[in-house]
Amino acid sequence: MESSQQNPQPVCAKEALDLLNCVAESPYDQDKCLRLLQSLRQCVLDKKVKKFSLSGQNQGRADTKEKEKN
Repeated sequence: MESSQQNPQPVCAKEALDLLNCVAESPYDQDKCLRLLQSLRQCVLDKKVKKFSLSGQNQGRADTKEKEKN
């Protein structure tokens, strides 16, 4: 059995990834993507998610600010 404690995933990660992959598919299936969007929205409501962020996002911003200073 796999334990969620060993490899925790971000909240609603599967739903978000499924939606992103859907919009990247060719041909684009709007109905499928809409269902996935609704699934992600429901997960966000159920888990009371306030905001998403990408890992390493703050590092990218710091790098950008450093470049602007130079």
